[in-house]
Amino acid sequence: MFLLQGPNSALSLVHHKLHIGICALPAISVMAFGSSKEVLPPALDSSSQPPAIFDGTPKLYISYSCPYAQRTWIARNCKGLQEQIKLVPIDLKNRPEWYKEKVYPTNKVPSLEHNNEVKGESMDLIRYIDSNFEGPSLFPDDPSKREFAEELFTYFDSFYKAVISSLKEDRVNDAIAAFDSIETALSKFVDGSFFLGTFSLVDIAYGPFIERLQPFLLEVKNYDITTGRTKLAAWIKEISKLRLIQ
Repeated sequence: MFLLQGPNSALSLVHHKLHIGICALPAISVMAFGSSKEVLPPALDSSSQPPAIFDGTPKLYISYSCPYAQRTWIARNCKGLQEQIKLVPIDLKNRPEWYKEKVYPTNKVPSLEHNNEVKGESMDLIRYIDSNFEGPSLFPDDPSKREFAEELFTYFDSFYKAVISSLKEDRVNDAIAAFDSIETALSKFVDGSFFLGTFSLVDIAYGPFIERLQPFLLEVKNYDITTGRTKLAAWIKEISKLRLIQ
């Protein structure tokens, strides 16, 4: 898996916090997609000085372990923008006051400082990064694939809420139906193992979450999301081959 594995996966922590703070989970350290190993800066906390703000350098404010922030981090790396967009990691447990006061008043991650503006919301940001920076496109030209992508972007919240509610209220059928929908979505295009055939923003949108949910459901609920779902199993296998973030 490219996001969550190893002895620090903290599945017991998820059981208590998955519905209120999935950002609390750590991520695996893997190599940046299509590049040499990136030296990652330490997370900034309440004792840290702010970076130079609005100095013309695009900055991506993230938490290394937050799946919403990881979406934008992955998009940046897939575009080959490690030199163009500076990572500014934030310690979510001890956030610096200047982040809320000077950068992003909602005090959430991710956010992107670009062209003297700060934008937020991970789903919007991955599309913004793809459209406003150089690098390979992460969104297809095929109208049918673009239309289906929009459907999947819209469906994400329903998918995630269904799985989380099944965990909170011990209704595994909700999770079963949600992952059945993912299996169906992965079956639509036959020109590859990803949602739109080739790797795209849709895989970036879903990847950090599914790769957290898979080990949790297996260990805590003894439920393997890939059983009987060959397309989902193939998607996870392909995703695991990609080195998308450090």
